[in-house]
Amino acid sequence: MVDDSVPRILDGFEIGFLPDGLGPHVSDFTYEWEGVTHRSRVWERGPDDSGSYSVDLTVKTLRSTSLSDLKALRDYLADYRERGDEWPLEPFEHHGHPGYRSGDQVFWLQAPGVAVSVTIDSARFTDRDLTRTALGIRPAID
Repeated sequence: MVDDSVPRILDGFEIGFLPDGLGPHVSDFTYEWEGVTHRSRVWERGPDDSGSYSVDLTVKTLRSTSLSDLKALRDYLADYRERGDEWPLEPFEHHGHPGYRSGDQVFWLQAPGVAVSVTIDSARFTDRDLTRTALGIRPAID
């Protein structure tokens, strides 16, 4: 269920499903790394007893001409997340768009130059929560 107080649109994509139990602190960020623009929305909980916050969910768009195909996206994210060639990925299809999944992340190439990534706290949320959240993201209709 989507909280109506949180914007449903992120950089041209509608977020249609959010798992129950997400932290109430929601922030949007825009930054660039290695020529790729990241626009993200993050759900956090906290502060805990030590004053720390924990990220429950991140939905992110990535835009760059360098993200020309799925291999380029995978290579970019492996570098960004500091994963080696042994990064265990399984194919993932997002409504006809090619992608991959790992334990806590799903990502796909929406179109050349445009990708989406969903990362979840796998200690608190299930694989089903990750899948439903990812499949609930669609291009927004103007």
